[in-house]
Amino acid sequence: MDIQDLIDGHEVFKDEKFKKYENKFLDLVKNGQNPKVLFIACSDSRVDPALITNSSPGTLFILRNIGNFVPPFSPDDDYHATAAGIEYATSVLEVTDIIVCGHSHCGAIESLYQDVDDIKLVHVKRWLELGKNAKKQAERSCNSGVSHRKKLEVTEKFSILFQMKNLLTYPEVKQRVEEGLLALRGWYYNIENGELEYFNDGKSQFMPMA
Repeated sequence: MDIQDLIDGHEVFKDEKFKKYENKFLDLVKNGQNPKVLFIACSDSRVDPALITNSSPGTLFILRNIGNFVPPFSPDDDYHATAAGIEYATSVLEVTDIIVCGHSHCGAIESLYQDVDDIKLVHVKRWLELGKNAKKQAERSCNSGVSHRKKLEVTEKFSILFQMKNLLTYPEVKQRVEEGLLALRGWYYNIENGELEYFNDGKSQFMPMA
């Protein structure tokens, strides 16, 4: 796919799909957005939150970054795109659910087991530190006979849990969870078959969504 394909695709959207949702878009313009779900996903081009949840415009407030990572709360003068999105979703939009959605074959997770060129990828290398705890937990949990692919899957799932833990370092998130106004959910998307799994707190494991 090249730029012309995108331009042509927009023509199809404008002529077909926009018309399907035209009244919805007009309502969103008039009344503003009011999504109830913050969906934190990976930037991976194979993972489309709206597509895999069959969501219409205005349903999801989406944050995407490498590895669907959540940096801990850090109130300094630096730039914090993901943190700003979390704050806005919880304090302004007052979402009722936050989903951290990891996925199979995640390049960020696989990079944890490789050497990253910190000269060309200085920001990426720093960002990947948010996955190191998941890697350590996976290495402790997997025996020596586990395949590399299985270890990556275990790491991908542990990472979701660690990112959810980081969410609780945000004061507004923690407060709303404790008040029962906000639920944190861990999802895992299998690219191979389109299936979703969710983390079951009671059983402490990921289980099929349906």
